[in-house]
Amino acid sequence: MSSAKFDIVVYGATGFTGQLVAEYLTQHYKGDHTLKWAMAGRSLGKLKSVRDAIGAPGNTPLIVADAADAASLKAMAEQTMSVITTVGPYQLYGEELLAACVATGTDYFDLCGEPIWMRQMIDKYEAAAKESGARIVFSCGFDSVPFELGAFFVQEEAKRVFGAPASRVKGRVRDMRGTLSGGTAASAKATFDAVAKDISLIAILNDPFALTPGFTGPKQPKGNRSLLEEDLQSWAAPFMMALINTRNVHRSNMLMGFPYGQDFVYDEMVLTGPGEKGEANAQRVVAANAEKTGPNAPKPGEGPSKEERENGRFDLLYVAIAPDGRMVRAGVTGDRDPGYGSTSKMISECAMCLLRDVTDVPAGFWTPGAAMQHKLIKRLRDNAGLTFGVEA
Repeated sequence: MSSAKFDIVVYGATGFTGQLVAEYLTQHYKGDHTLKWAMAGRSLGKLKSVRDAIGAPGNTPLIVADAADAASLKAMAEQTMSVITTVGPYQLYGEELLAACVATGTDYFDLCGEPIWMRQMIDKYEAAAKESGARIVFSCGFDSVPFELGAFFVQEEAKRVFGAPASRVKGRVRDMRGTLSGGTAASAKATFDAVAKDISLIAILNDPFALTPGFTGPKQPKGNRSLLEEDLQSWAAPFMMALINTRNVHRSNMLMGFPYGQDFVYDEMVLTGPGEKGEANAQRVVAANAEKTGPNAPKPGEGPSKEERENGRFDLLYVAIAPDGRMVRAGVTGDRDPGYGSTSKMISECAMCLLRDVTDVPAGFWTPGAAMQHKLIKRLRDNAGLTFGVEA
């Protein structure tokens, strides 16, 4: 695909998140005259108005493509080295584009947090992707880039301190300010609807190793109820996104050749503080989780204001625990609300990283962390407002 007209096409550029991705590329790479990128969506008129609204050059190429028109998707994929797609829920609108990228050997990046669909796509298309040269990279946003890389980063420190990676890692959310995206809520609803129609899918949804075909590791913590964590001196509550993040972390471990070991145990929860107040906060998190996918959840295309995005942030704690009880800790933070401001930067940098920094990654289905490792951490630190640091 080195003869491709474009390096990156942002598909879904007229949607809320897609517009933020296009805006990020416009602003962050405006002095980079070697980057050739285009905006794509269903309506030429809407694409023009988004191009003007984000301050993109008037000659930014626009491509009309529709999820319901397979020929238009294939024509788009044939023109570019890679596609960033923000058009979800992917189980409803994603397969035709993924298939087009596989057929044309085009790299593909999405924001998918839908483990059932991801497993179905891996089973159906991985052999063809390896043959065509396509690199398919799922979950390039808040789910699951900072979590995957947080686990990787703390394991690098564990190797330095313990002399070996830890078989037990805890991922904990210390702070998260920002709105759940309408797309995330819609994806959760679509998953619940799919399971209601086909009960056999529950087995995939509940399997911590759903994304590691052919490998099943040890029993994992369920993380589905509040508990007091003595070692962290805090109550912990269930974390809504653990369902996708834990699966991606285990997939990363497999794709990298099991550097964390085949007995690796990993979970994610939200820290809510010590004592009675911490316990009460944990109960509030449980109630809030139920509300996030209920009737009052944000709709696809809705999202926070610019001010809300810029005032958002996240702070994650990673704890690697050695068999003798010693611990190393690392923190990962982001300077924007996770669902939109940080996510739009993360998926953009995933595409740039594969395009420019790790061009030798083989074809197939990847997680961002397994494919790009240290190079992606560097890009996110340099460009996307993320920090990765060892803690005492």
